[in-house]
Amino acid sequence: MSISIKKLSACMVALSIAVPQPTFAQSVNFGDDRSQFARDGECDDKRFSGPGMTDTPLLDSDVGHDATDCRAAYNQGRIQLRSGSSRRNSSGIIWGNDSGAWANDGECDDMRFVGPGMTSTPLLESDVKKDATDCRSAYEAGRLQLRS
Repeated sequence: MSISIKKLSACMVALSIAVPQPTFAQSVNFGDDRSQFARDGECDDKRFSGPGMTDTPLLDSDVGHDATDCRAAYNQGRIQLRSGSSRRNSSGIIWGNDSGAWANDGECDDMRFVGPGMTSTPLLESDVKKDATDCRSAYEAGRLQLRS
């Protein structure tokens, strides 16, 4: 029995389309490992849920600061993002990314928001949509709202 390379290639392409492929963490910003609980084998970031999470209370200060543990559990399918933790939440906010100079410092630097989760330093137009993790975490915790 001989199968031509052309037929084999066509079968492989069809199979790769038909079989679901795992979605890995390229689209999730896991942050860094600055948490005191980083690299302990359990995800401590409350943006996630599932059996790969820690059993201890989840702290605001760990959001975006347990990257290695959360990335591993996410890629293994043991955790997933909680609803509302994606780039856009149910209210339609586009969070942006964490490319700002003050991203992942626990304070929102995006001038589109107000509330106790904001930084006390002057707000800059250049920080709009550049502090997604901090702003999203504070918003979801009820510490921010959109400016009217």
